[in-house]
Amino acid sequence: MLAYYSATAHADFWTEHWGGHTVAELLAVARRSPLTTLIVDALPPTGVVLEAGCGLGQYVILLRERGWRAAGVDGSVEALAACRRVAAVPLAAADLRALAIRSGAVSAYVSLGVAEHDPDGPDAILAEARRVLAPGGTLVISVPYVNGLRRLGAPWLRRRARAVAAAGGAFYQYAFSRAELLAALARHGFVPTAAHPYDPARALRTLLPRRAGRPAATAAVAPIGAQTGPFARGGGGAGASVKRLARRALYTEPALRLLGHMLLVVARRA
Repeated sequence: MLAYYSATAHADFWTEHWGGHTVAELLAVARRSPLTTLIVDALPPTGVVLEAGCGLGQYVILLRERGWRAAGVDGSVEALAACRRVAAVPLAAADLRALAIRSGAVSAYVSLGVAEHDPDGPDAILAEARRVLAPGGTLVISVPYVNGLRRLGAPWLRRRARAVAAAGGAFYQYAFSRAELLAALARHGFVPTAAHPYDPARALRTLLPRRAGRPAATAAVAPIGAQTGPFARGGGGAGASVKRLARRALYTEPALRLLGHMLLVVARRA
């Protein structure tokens, strides 16, 4: 695993992070994101769907709109309150390593960009996910991906992480190779059924020159599931055609393995 450290990863980080977005903004992103298709295609048709680490709750809202009995838990009370001001959906504040949910109560457990933030690794969260899932239940989990580009840059990334930590930076997250994530899932009795890298444009945004007046890259705090980077959807005319072609090229399997920012795995609880 690659470890990342940040000078801004303090105790109030997630409150400030979610405070920079709105429920409406992230719900609009979720409605058009390729990630949403991967999620809904993996979910069972019946039973309770729990989103663990739901943030502002956009996926809880979206899934309930589409007919699932979805509920969300998160550690940020402020984020949950913001969601409740927009929609009356079932939410609760919780530690994902110790959920107040009876064993085997949910048919699907969705966790998007959450397990990587535990400095002790993902095992405690995965063990609790297995406990609350019914036998044969579905796990949908995504984490930062050690793609081809990160693999090539791993020596530099590790040196940079050590320097940030030595300067007082706090642990922020891990990135996982496919083999590392699958091994963690196997330790907790999950049988993978599919794996999908996604969000390949994120890396390009950090590499391409910044245009005048364009905000600096904020890869660490962009909302999970957002289509970011120079090929995000939007606009019209010839530029839109170029973007569509570029997006098509980015979503080929070789490009996703090289550039995919996140890795989503679908697994079954044995």
